[in-house]
Amino acid sequence: MEHIIKINLTGGYVSAGDLYEILLIAESAGAKHIRFGNRQQLYINISAKEIEGLEMEILRMGISYELDADTYPNIISSYVCDTIFSNEGWLKEGVYRDVFDLFNYQPKLKINLVDQQQTFVPFFSGNLNFISSEVSNYWHFYIRFPKSNQFYTWPSLVYSDDIALLAKASEDVIFSHKELFFDVPKINELFFYKMVSSRIPTSLTQRSEPLKLPDFYLPYYEGFNKYGNNKYWLGIYRRNELFPLDFLKDACALCIKTRIGQIYTTPWKSIIIKEIEQNNRIEWGKILDKFRLNVRHAANELNWQIEDLCEEGLNLKHRLVREFEDADMRTYRLSFAIKTQAQTGLLGSVVIRKQSAGSFAIQHTRDFNPNTKDFAQYKENVEEGCLANHLAELCRHYYSMTVKDTESAIVPKPASEAGNNGNHHPVYQCKNCLSIYDDRYGDTMNGISKGVAFETIEGYVCPVCESPKEDFLIKLA
Repeated sequence: MEHIIKINLTGGYVSAGDLYEILLIAESAGAKHIRFGNRQQLYINISAKEIEGLEMEILRMGISYELDADTYPNIISSYVCDTIFSNEGWLKEGVYRDVFDLFNYQPKLKINLVDQQQTFVPFFSGNLNFISSEVSNYWHFYIRFPKSNQFYTWPSLVYSDDIALLAKASEDVIFSHKELFFDVPKINELFFYKMVSSRIPTSLTQRSEPLKLPDFYLPYYEGFNKYGNNKYWLGIYRRNELFPLDFLKDACALCIKTRIGQIYTTPWKSIIIKEIEQNNRIEWGKILDKFRLNVRHAANELNWQIEDLCEEGLNLKHRLVREFEDADMRTYRLSFAIKTQAQTGLLGSVVIRKQSAGSFAIQHTRDFNPNTKDFAQYKENVEEGCLANHLAELCRHYYSMTVKDTESAIVPKPASEAGNNGNHHPVYQCKNCLSIYDDRYGDTMNGISKGVAFETIEGYVCPVCESPKEDFLIKLA
């Protein structure tokens, strides 16, 4: 029998020295590998006979951990993107670390702290999602109530110093009133706001602009990459999700030797090492040679998210990737997620969701941006052996849409001035975040059933960025 030790790496980073100590403890308990999770946490599989000694050593180090449990989801962040995937804006290393230091409790809700300029770390996979705004040190705040797809947008921006207080107050309200805010179909958002805001004094700032989601692009996160002033970062992905302890020990030792302070984990279950000097690159290459590590996998293998510790999902991914490669299939700007369980919050513009043994549903976000979280059903009850063919068809559909948008000479008109044209079907697109309202699907986030014409909806607001109805432009699908 095996046990699973989970260690949360707050914000997705750990000092090389601390990680080295954790690796030594795992090694002494007989472990050969460790894993990293979707929420930038660390997993160690340990046999039952070794668990007592391992726990004593972890406690001696003062490290918080969980045994065979996930009561405390990790606080994830886009800190890993700083200087390599995100250079613009005010959100830098010091701000991240200041916010992390304000959390003097272990959150039971999933918390995301992300830079709106990047698309590497998911925006809305948490319950409490803080997204940087255009105003320095102020954040948009989106609440996804537990076991629900209902999102609530906090009516004002949140100051950096208030994030931890607001998160704690929100969590206290939700867990002390589960009958109102936990696993219920309809939530009174105004009542939630009043209860939370009455508990803490926060620095309220009116929204300057609604959140504008960037077009999704998954940067290639493997291998040696040059950045900044003649420095390199190294990304390492493992096809089987297992990182050998001996390799990580050597990597930590080289970090310490070359004065690299920390190692970053990613929501794609990989690691990134920054600040590699040109004259030390050869030493890193020798470590990769020593452990025969490949760092140039195909991009269509890197754009998948699988549930943590899920062999079923991992095996399905491997089969689909092989079939994608055999078909020479293009997946640029798309990401895929495999869900075998409910409410896993994985990032994906295309989601393969298990319905029963050997049967799956295929969903996609309506604009194919995985951060919008507004899904349309594509196929249901698809046999496992037919998944690749249906996914290829969906990818072709996506690229035909993008080509049509690029080549179209139609000038968008305001929704109030536009009408149908021939046999084309009109849809309405938010000019700020590019979300689409299509009456063939409706809008589940706003409680609008399919078949409801856009023109008949009074007071409509964008489910993603809350732009008013007047900001929607007609497009012909």
